Amino acid sequence: MRAVRYHQYGGVETLVVEQVPDPHPGPGEIRIRVAAAGVNPVDWKVRSGAVRELLPVDLPAIPGRDAAGVVDEIGAGVEGVGIGDRVFGLGGVTGATAELAVLSAWAHAPATWTDEEAAGAGLASVTAMGGLKPLGPLRGRTLLVEGAAGGVGSAAVEIAVARGATVIGTAGERNHDFLTSLGAVPTTYGPGLAERLATLAPDGVDIALDTAASGSLADLIKIVGDPARVSTVADYTNAQRLGVHLAGAENDSTLLAEAGELGRQGRYTPRVERTYPLARIAEAHAYAERGHTRGKVVVSI
Repeated sequence: MRAVRYHQYGGVETLVVEQVPDPHPGPGEIRIRVAAAGVNPVDWKVRSGAVRELLPVDLPAIPGRDAAGVVDEIGAGVEGVGIGDRVFGLGGVTGATAELAVLSAWAHAPATWTDEEAAGAGLASVTAMGGLKPLGPLRGRTLLVEGAAGGVGSAAVEIAVARGATVIGTAGERNHDFLTSLGAVPTTYGPGLAERLATLAPDGVDIALDTAASGSLADLIKIVGDPARVSTVADYTNAQRLGVHLAGAENDSTLLAEAGELGRQGRYTPRVERTYPLARIAEAHAYAERGHTRGKVVVSI
């Protein structure tokens, strides 16, 4: 099969497209013929070696954690999915940006999603749900999402709105119309946030989710009044020190199925800003690495 690989840690110049052996699923896993794969911050952080102590990989490695495609091989003990089913899901830290990928968590993709949208759903949806879970029931509460225009942030906005929350999202002004389209009330981030929120939410903000790691956790605690009502999926450095919830992505098929069901109901559509062909993988990583992505970057296989 064709796959993207890097043989050493480094910049985007290490990414090459080459022929590699086909992978095969183990027990509890499936293999898909990949239609599209997501590009996530963890991909370039792992590739660069920035997180090698936390997430070491065997080199050469295939970047990518989430993908969408059609099932073509099933491992032992797998039930509820068949050859030819269209699914989206998650594999290991690496392995998705290839013609064939092994998934350990998956769900059937809604017919309403394109392949690119389905590819952008896996990691973003489970990360968003992981960050929302410790905040408790959402219905009738006001939620602040810091970094609401990114892949995880935009997923969190739509999922929280679907669960009955009033959502205020922070983003640069160029993304305010985008946040409105997701169902959020937009505002800018940075100095003066508390004052802006006092106008937007005169009854106060109940809970907050940080997806940006912009150093705002202490301010978010002041805004909601209790570190137990703040969650972050990004600021590993300050979460424990400040006592807020730290959540990460889990390869959980139940969460993926919930995201897929919201998609079928028309209440969650993964937002894709840019799609690149496999041959332009270096451009895809470079764009994602610059930050400020609106929604997701996806590679079409």
